[in-house]
Amino acid sequence: MVSRVESAAATRRALVDAAAELLDEGGPDAVTLRAVGARAGVSRSAPYGHFPDKDHLLAAVAAQNWDAVGERLDELIADGRRSPSERLERALAELMAVGRGHPHAYALMFTAPTAEHADAVAAVSRTHDQFLAIVADVLGDGGDARPIGALLMTSVHGIITMANSGHLTAEKWHTTADELLGTLIARVTRTAGPAG
Repeated sequence: MVSRVESAAATRRALVDAAAELLDEGGPDAVTLRAVGARAGVSRSAPYGHFPDKDHLLAAVAAQNWDAVGERLDELIADGRRSPSERLERALAELMAVGRGHPHAYALMFTAPTAEHADAVAAVSRTHDQFLAIVADVLGDGGDARPIGALLMTSVHGIITMANSGHLTAEKWHTTADELLGTLIARVTRTAGPAG
């Protein structure tokens, strides 16, 4: 028999999943508590029992996406078959995949969560720490991990933004998003020395 807590958790997951689907299909305007409830197949009042408003629901979607990225980063950190630079490239490629495959969710992920969205804040913080651990492993010294990590994240963010807007075309720039990522990793690892 399913407990009340398990049932509530399942309903909450269904609501967040439904919101993520609606976000993919039509952007933030498509996500309303009523539409999410209908998509999840729950009563009209159910979403309001789990989320006080749309902002809290969208913060839960962002947290879920960051958690998924974090799980992949955990796998990469534990993967002893890949070199540090390969793990870094895979980590950034995972982020690019989210950005290109789910542009609305990606934009939501990079909206700064507020203190009232503690789950989203925790998910972002955890994922950033994991990413910085991967960067530090490439550099061989954690001293520059934060500025180099910021450089990498902002560069990849720019690549995703240009690709999604149609401004990064092979015809115009004679390169692709994936090639730019490879160039970026090569530059960082060349600077890092033998650890990368």
